[in-house]
Amino acid sequence: MDKPKPRLSWLSKFLTLWIFIAMLAGVLIGYVYPDTATAISSLSIGTTSIPIAVGLIWMMYPPLARVRYEDLRKVVSAKGSKTMFAESISLNWIIGPLLMFVLAWVFLGNYPALRNGIILIGLARCIAMVIVWSNLAEADNEWTAILVAVNSVFQIVMYSVLAFFYITIASGWISGTGQVVNISLLQVAQSVAIYLGIPFFAGVITRFYFLRTKGKEWYEQLMRRLGHTSLIALLFTIVVMFSLKGQFIVGLPLDVVRVAIPLLVYFVVMFSVAFALGYYSKLGYQRTASLSFTAASNNFELAIAVAVAVFGLASQEAFAAVIGPLIEVPVMISLVNVALWLRKKYYKDEDSNNKLKVR
Repeated sequence: MDKPKPRLSWLSKFLTLWIFIAMLAGVLIGYVYPDTATAISSLSIGTTSIPIAVGLIWMMYPPLARVRYEDLRKVVSAKGSKTMFAESISLNWIIGPLLMFVLAWVFLGNYPALRNGIILIGLARCIAMVIVWSNLAEADNEWTAILVAVNSVFQIVMYSVLAFFYITIASGWISGTGQVVNISLLQVAQSVAIYLGIPFFAGVITRFYFLRTKGKEWYEQLMRRLGHTSLIALLFTIVVMFSLKGQFIVGLPLDVVRVAIPLLVYFVVMFSVAFALGYYSKLGYQRTASLSFTAASNNFELAIAVAVAVFGLASQEAFAAVIGPLIEVPVMISLVNVALWLRKKYYKDEDSNNKLKVR
């Protein structure tokens, strides 16, 4: 007999609704109580917001703690691994930044501050919320964790270099003038260490410790309970982030639309290209979904941190960076449903084979 498919909790089933409510709540809080942004900003260490860091770290911890790290060697050495690495690096560090740069100039050529903001988003490859999208889309969590790790390493090495190139040199070629942007490797490394390093190492340590001391069944039950808290942390983070720019989002609706259009095009194009590459490379649904969401998602918390550190909290660059999750969150939720639909349409044989194996 087929194994019964677990039911989605009410939190997961209506996650899109809760996310929209969280975004609306954040905007209203920031608009009605404008001092909220100042209060949240005061709870910072350097450019790191403590409330946002806590939310993001806890959001990532349960999914990362469920990754079967003991099986990663087999995953990496499996058939198609070289294709996964090659396509992921190409999508994330060549195609993605270049596409966002082109879209920024096409749609925001006359708005240099907004343009720089979304260029920073395009350069910040996802190391956080993609774990959530991967879970919801029933992708390969082990491969998602691997690709996230690769992106984090590339981010430390390449982010400041690419930011200088696209914002200063490439934009200077087009406009005739450049804007010098100094982004230190230390800033990027600090953000990566906080938003990825803490939950990653916590997940590895707790997994191996409890598997050894309590056993697999006990640990899986614990992770099922903690899984819901990851989504609660996601909603908390969204409320906090949107409250930071509540007044701006309400007061500058045209700027929101200006930033939203290229971002929407970017997310859809990147997901579509990545999914098509995975499909024609015969990677299978789960690895294709991991490839697609890691390519389409962006590390908006890093983009916001860098925009605030370089241009200031009240800058248009920071405003554009905050609009990132406003567009990305609902679009990614929609793309999760698209991925599951594509699975039914194009991976019927794969699902049938999987069912045969569990009988």
